[in-house]
Amino acid sequence: MARMRTFIAINLGNLLRDRCIALQETLADSGTDVKWVEKENLHLTLLFLGEVEDRTLPALCRAVADCCGEHPPFTLGVESVGCFPNPRRPRVVWAGVAAGSAELIALHDALEPPLLDLGCYRREARQYTPHVTLGRVQGDGDTDVLAAALTKQAKWRGGETEVREVCVFSSELRPKGPVYTVLSRAKLRTR
Repeated sequence: MARMRTFIAINLGNLLRDRCIALQETLADSGTDVKWVEKENLHLTLLFLGEVEDRTLPALCRAVADCCGEHPPFTLGVESVGCFPNPRRPRVVWAGVAAGSAELIALHDALEPPLLDLGCYRREARQYTPHVTLGRVQGDGDTDVLAAALTKQAKWRGGETEVREVCVFSSELRPKGPVYTVLSRAKLRTR
């Protein structure tokens, strides 16, 4: 049975992507070994599903479309920068969400039950925190300079975009990095 790595996410649009790339370049000057997310792969994940059977994909895409049709479009604001789990031991560098955070959490929470019912999703132990992953720290080198750069950029503002759809993506892991393909687009409720 064929399986596909799958996730549900929101595209950022060109303006926010460009501003995130500029932020990555500023943070890269810290010299810390970080694998930065490629411009075309920057997105905001709602749910990561992992390996999903091909035969489940049509029902998955329908469930996402049905759920999204119940939620109105909203403004997404990307701002601030930080890291998980903490500045002393950064593993994931992220840009935060201001405007639209409540709507993203509502969408995430509404998508969970039908996907759990389909058997293609396992609820995560940690609470959903909307963010854009900018990069992943590689190795265990000194991260003090990166932590200082993150603090310096804490008030960074990326801008806003109108969210009108949610996408189901496949993720194919390749040596040069993952390749994401849109499997379906689910429109948010029209007025």
